[in-house]
Amino acid sequence: MSCCEAHSSWPTLSRRHVMAGAVALGGLVAVGQPGVARAAGHAEALLLTCMDYRLANEVEAYMTARGLRDKYDHVILAGASLGALNDKYPAWSEVFWAHLELAVQLHEVHRVIVIDHRDCGAYKLILGDASVKDADTELKTHVKQLYALRTAIMTKHPHMEVEVGLMGLDGNVTQIV
Repeated sequence: MSCCEAHSSWPTLSRRHVMAGAVALGGLVAVGQPGVARAAGHAEALLLTCMDYRLANEVEAYMTARGLRDKYDHVILAGASLGALNDKYPAWSEVFWAHLELAVQLHEVHRVIVIDHRDCGAYKLILGDASVKDADTELKTHVKQLYALRTAIMTKHPHMEVEVGLMGLDGNVTQIV
């Protein structure tokens, strides 16, 4: 039995039903409307962070505290800056650069904010435990990687502002200058 046969009792939704639902949701869904700009607008920044679930709320709180709630595009890669620049997973780098290009084209992004974090599993797996063996070594490793990504971004986009930081597990961010 196919999925369609199994659910043949489901109501058939017309375009009108879908659009009525979209209106009920405050217009969050623009399905099949010719001429509707689905990605129009302006974002203040593109944010790159790690995928670590432990810090999802802290990242959102940090951006909100900076007055950037709902004003940024968000790219998530394991290791954040390391995810964007590493030899082990080159496809991740391609994803980052493609997202940055789209953010510039679609949302006129003029700033990139990169936030790495302490106790990052990606750093341990990709660079090895020795790269983060103690707090000082960990800081130096992150700073080196953050600087490398900042330089790469500014080389490709000289007009771009780039901010880099390191978040502690408590959510506090140290700006790297």
